[in-house]
Formats: sequence, C-alpha cells, structure tokens
Amino acid sequence: MPNIMKTAILALLLPAPLFAQETKKESPAPAAAEQPADPAAGLEAKFKATLTNAVFDGRFCMIEKGRLGPDKEEKYTIVSVEKTGADDWTINAKIQYGAINFTAPVPVKVKWAGDTPVIIVDNIGFPGTAKYSARVMIYGDTYAGTWSGGDHGGMLQGVITREKAEEKKDGEKK
Repeated sequence: MPNIMKTAILALLLPAPLFAQETKKESPAPAAAEQPADPAAGLEAKFKATLTNAVFDGRFCMIEKGRLGPDKEEKYTIVSVEKTGADDWTINAKIQYGAINFTAPVPVKVKWAGDTPVIIVDNIGFPGTAKYSARVMIYGDTYAGTWSGGDHGGMLQGVITREKAEEKKDGEKK
C-alpha cells in the first residue's frame, strides 16, 4: 500500500483527538432575560438617586470684565427629580428668596456626555427675578458649571450630599 493510503487508514482507525485541531468553543448568547439592562435607564436611575434629597453645597463667582470675581458660598436643596420626556426633566427644588421659602418645579433638559449628565437650564425665572440659564455637569458627588442671568454671569462648583430621611436642616423630624 502506498504511504498515503496507510496514513488515511491509520487516521480513520486512531482516536480522533490525536488528529483533531483544538477549536475554541463559543458560549451561547445569553437569553433575553440575562442581557444587561438598558444602559441609559441605569444612568438615569443613578442621576435620579444622586439628585433626590440632595444638597448642592458649594461656591459661585461672578465673571466681571473677563475675570473671575471672589468666591461666594451657595447652597441648593433638591427634593426630587423626575423625567418628563426624552431629554426633559423636572427638578423640584427648595428655593429661599428673601423671607419666602417654597419648593418649585424647575423644568430642565439633561444631555449626556458619555456617562456624565449635564443639566441645561434655559431662560428660567420666577416673578420678580431675572431669567437665568446654566449648564451644570454632575460627576459623582460633585457639580460644576457656568451660568448667566441677563447682564451678569459666572461659574459654580461644589459637592452633593444627601439629606437623611429622618432629619431636616432645621433639626426637625420629617
């Protein structure tokens, strides 16, 4: 028998693993229930959790004649946030204006820079106040941005903390 025939017969008689090439097995695609949740929904849920019962505690400064002015302290309390459209959200913020305290629904847009939300306020005002616009980026438990109000504007930055459900700023139980 020629050598080629002997090799062919030998290949048929010997166990296949001796001649088989190693192949990489692919695991089957996960079932629909095992697929990761919508990434956008996860980011939105994290954004909502970050802003619920949140206190923005930081500083702002005016921009005057192209220069940054001195820092001034600021504090904002956000009660809740809810999505109302594709990019539309309502931030329910506690507002203190003089001796008046109230919670106001503030309509904003939220755009995403990758996994980072940017709050967009466009020309929003309350009776007796200027109309303001702002772009505020939220990253982890910090915020930073820029704002304008008619003929003035500036920069802002700070940290975000969450109020505990059992306490208020004035020490009373909720």
